Amino acid sequence: MSVAALIVAAGRGSRAGEGVPKQYRGLGGIPVLSRTLSAFLTHPGIGHTVVVIHPDDRSLYEAAVALLPAPSSALLPCVHGGDTRQDSVRNGLEALAGHDPELVLVHDAARPFAGPELIDRAVAAAGRLGAAVPGTPVTDTIKVIGSRSEVLSTPDRATLRAVQTPQAFRFPLLLDAHRRAAAAGLSAFTDDGALAEWAGSTVHVFDGDTGNIKLTHPVDFQEAEQRLKGDAMTYITRLGTGFDVHAFGDGDHVWLGGIKVPHDRGVLAHSDGDVILHALTDAILGALADGDIGTHFPPSDPQWRGASSDRFLAHAVGLVARRGGIVDHLDATLLCEKPRLGPHREAMRQRIAEISGLRLDQVSLKATTTEKLGFTGRSEGIAAQAAATIRLPEVSA
Repeated sequence: MSVAALIVAAGRGSRAGEGVPKQYRGLGGIPVLSRTLSAFLTHPGIGHTVVVIHPDDRSLYEAAVALLPAPSSALLPCVHGGDTRQDSVRNGLEALAGHDPELVLVHDAARPFAGPELIDRAVAAAGRLGAAVPGTPVTDTIKVIGSRSEVLSTPDRATLRAVQTPQAFRFPLLLDAHRRAAAAGLSAFTDDGALAEWAGSTVHVFDGDTGNIKLTHPVDFQEAEQRLKGDAMTYITRLGTGFDVHAFGDGDHVWLGGIKVPHDRGVLAHSDGDVILHALTDAILGALADGDIGTHFPPSDPQWRGASSDRFLAHAVGLVARRGGIVDHLDATLLCEKPRLGPHREAMRQRIAEISGLRLDQVSLKATTTEKLGFTGRSEGIAAQAAATIRLPEVSA
């Protein structure tokens, strides 16, 4: 039977931290999506594969595809997702409709460890049963609780399964269910099995794989990295530095570290003039040997006038991810007489960590004066210097 795979990669992954969406983060030096796609594109039973992405992620997607071992004619053009996961899956199904597959497997991009045996079981279950989802036994006791956290019941865990993806269906069955749900104005289904149940299908459970984990929280990435430890990938560490300065002008605030800080002056700048984020961006670009902030965001381009500098830092972090790399540490020093950094330091560290997708302990922020010397000492402007430590996969000569 002809089989298509639909990879859902349009989410923002907010529980994994801010910054690059989790499906594009490096895992063992390779973006998560690249690993997930490889599992389906190399499987002999899958005829076509389509990926549903967020419209803002096309460059990240293209970078992830470029890292696949070899181009594959089975990979169809990507499709833009919708407001909900259900909308995204429906968009992918509509794109596949022209290829008329008999079966479809719907899989989360954030599950990069789906092995060939699991995919085999999914294909077999869909062909035999029409609608089936992988499930693993529940080992913990489960309690159903009420509004006051009181226990209402204790289900028999022998009857419970933790459901995974790829979820497998006869293609016409799932496409019809999605179209009916959309026509009924329903868009909150987060699971295709549940949507098929709503549409009247009997959904079966086949054996899942406990190793088929979903990367949701930062600790999941740490455990996945540990799992991959010992693979042949070798990293090199790079250090980059950055510096930025802006003169003071009229205004009542300055942007520093992604935080709006009240001040009796503003800064003269093309963007929002955040010297800390600008210096950090240049530090990362320096570690990548990829130009500077002006190369990527030219001051002559009007689209960057007044732009929020968190976009610049997120872009630089994204470039590291596209190279299969990891940002290890960011360190910045603010140079000025005023405003004082102390009252805002932790909020700035938190914001930088959010933008970069890092833990708080990976972000350092300091401040110093220049003892009344120079333009900063005369309170004519504000400056910052920064350093970034990253790791990149070693490339053979």
